[in-house]
Amino acid sequence: MIATPLSDASGDVILGDTLCNGLDGRKTKLLNRVRRIRGQVDAVERALDWELGCTEVLQVIASARGAITGLMAEIIEDHIRVHFVPATRPDAETAHAAEELIEVIRAYLK
Repeated sequence: MIATPLSDASGDVILGDTLCNGLDGRKTKLLNRVRRIRGQVDAVERALDWELGCTEVLQVIASARGAITGLMAEIIEDHIRVHFVPATRPDAETAHAAEELIEVIRAYLK
């Protein structure tokens, strides 16, 4: 089952009982990315509707997929930094481990 994002009175995004508060300062930037992704998905629909060739359709799909993967990587990175590394004086070992995990995730999502 996929959770549907909800907003509380302050406009923060809530999934179930978890507040996605690591995105506060970048909410507008992320929403703009989502709007661009929506445009790319619309382009996939148009390509299919216009019966473009397989190569063209696959290129449009690859672009949309890359954009979604990039957004997901950014959200995961923020999640790691906000929820796994203490905001107040993170120790060097924890910060290093978090950076290593982020690099692994970036490599995996490429």
